[in-house]
Amino acid sequence: MRIGLFLNEPRGDDPIGELRENLAAAAADGFPSAWVSNIFGLDALTALAATGDAAPGLELGTAVVPTYPRHPAVLAQQAMTANAALGGRLTLGIGLSHQIVVENMYGYSYDKPARHMREYLAALIPLVKEGEVTFQGETIKADVRLRTPGRGLPVLIAALAPRMLHLAGAVADGTVLWMTGPKTVTGHVAPAVTAAAEEAGRPRPRIVCGLPVCVTDDPAAARERADEVFSVYGQLPSYRAMLDKEGAGGPGGVAIVGDEDSVRAQIQELADAGVTDFIASEYSKRERTRQFLKGLVE
Repeated sequence: MRIGLFLNEPRGDDPIGELRENLAAAAADGFPSAWVSNIFGLDALTALAATGDAAPGLELGTAVVPTYPRHPAVLAQQAMTANAALGGRLTLGIGLSHQIVVENMYGYSYDKPARHMREYLAALIPLVKEGEVTFQGETIKADVRLRTPGRGLPVLIAALAPRMLHLAGAVADGTVLWMTGPKTVTGHVAPAVTAAAEEAGRPRPRIVCGLPVCVTDDPAAARERADEVFSVYGQLPSYRAMLDKEGAGGPGGVAIVGDEDSVRAQIQELADAGVTDFIASEYSKRERTRQFLKGLVE
């Protein structure tokens, strides 16, 4: 299992400069990958294309770019351009976002989200792999030829529900998870996505799992802090369902916290569950946590 970083969203006066510094530090510390979210700050793909030269050799991933506001041909063109700028180091993680965002903020219908993702992938995957597609679905049409460089990048989807997990294995290159603990990966995620890939005759899918991490001698306080920092994820239905599957009261229940030996054992539990890539979101005691994580990749 590879250990990467899930970088915090820059919040300072110079977010591009902050991201550049964080990527450079990740590369200097020996991590094989760094991942950024696409929420309401920086556009993830543009930001990575602009700063990725600070982290030569790193895989750079999005976790995740929402699909609804972007036609798949538009996203394909942007992602391929970014991949070309990064020398082929981009992994495109995409996701549905959430009903409250899609309907209340963007004004799109969130009806049948699994259908949306199935049709979206039917247009997106041929474009990023071959540069062309002809597709007519119920909600998406694409008849597009692109001359954009940067073809061939991997595509992961944020998949939690059964139909989404099937798409992650059968159509995409795997899944990128958030707020999903080891019991849920073992009993729900890994079997579904792996079986879908096998049935489709595709390679073993990636299971990229992001979780909050804090190396500390006070795990109870660290879990309380995680509940505070990540409180919104305990309220969004898709993440709430995963927390419930894990038997966790809130984000602190799936955060990886404790001293070095305890955190090492919890990360190994993820590997045993079938996670191929663990991406650590450092949220407290960051210096100690980073030193420990560095030791895992050396």
